[in-house]
Amino acid sequence: MGSLILCHRKHAVRPYDITRIHRKIYTIEELCYYLCNNLYLIDYTIMNEQLCLWLEEELELQHLAEMLRDILRTKGSIEKFVLTILSDSNIYSETEMIRIQNVLERLKNQKDIERQKYKGDNLLESGELEEAILVYQSILNQEKDESVDDKFYGHIYANMGAAYGKLFLYQESARMYDRAFLICGDVSMLEPYLYASYRYMSMEEYHILLTKNETYMEVNEKMRQRCDEIRKETEKPYTFQDLEDWKYQYRRSHI
Repeated sequence: MGSLILCHRKHAVRPYDITRIHRKIYTIEELCYYLCNNLYLIDYTIMNEQLCLWLEEELELQHLAEMLRDILRTKGSIEKFVLTILSDSNIYSETEMIRIQNVLERLKNQKDIERQKYKGDNLLESGELEEAILVYQSILNQEKDESVDDKFYGHIYANMGAAYGKLFLYQESARMYDRAFLICGDVSMLEPYLYASYRYMSMEEYHILLTKNETYMEVNEKMRQRCDEIRKETEKPYTFQDLEDWKYQYRRSHI
C-alpha cells in the first residue's frame, strides 16, 4: 500500500528537484502524487521551462512538454498547467479529476494561509484528525498574517477543538474552544467548550466554571433542555403502526 504503482516505464536518470519541499522525483507518477497531495500549496513556481525540459528529455513525454509550453507561452493559469499534467498521465479516473478540478477552483483566489487552513479543514472533515491538528498548529506557529482578521485564527482554534474532541482529548479541546470564543465572541462556540469541560472536569469544578459567567449558565441550561428532549424522544414507546411503517420502508428499499 505504501508504494506507487508505475503506469509508465520511463524512470529519469536525472531527477527533477522540487525545491519547495526539497524532494527529488524520478517518474511521472511521483510528479502527479506530489501535485495531488499538495494542491493546497501549489503556486506559480511549479510552472517553468525546466519542468517541461525534464519531462521531454528524461521521461520522453514530448507531447506533454509541448502542451505545457503552450500554457506558459499564453500565460495560462496554474490550474490549467496542473490539470494538463494529471490528465495526460491517465492515472486518475474522471471522478477523481473532477474532484481535483473543484479543489483547484476553490483555491484559485485564496491567500497562502487560507489554502493551508483549507487543507486542515479537509483533513478534519475526512477524519484525519492528527494530520489536521498538525496543519493548524503550523499556521499558529507562523508569524501572524495581517492580511486576515483575528476571527480567521479564532476559527482555527475552534477546528482544533473539534479535532481534539473527536480524539477524546477533552481538556485540550476545551482549551482550544475557550481561545476561539475569546477571539471570535461567537456564543455557538460555548456549547462544545462547555461539553468538553464537562467531560474532563469533576462536577464540582464544572459547577464552579458555570458560575464564572452568566452566559455559561444560559448555554448549559439550553444544552440540558435539549438533552432532556432527546431522552424523552428515544424513550417514547413504539406503536404497532410504527412497526408496520418500518416493515414497509424496509421492503421498499430492497425492491
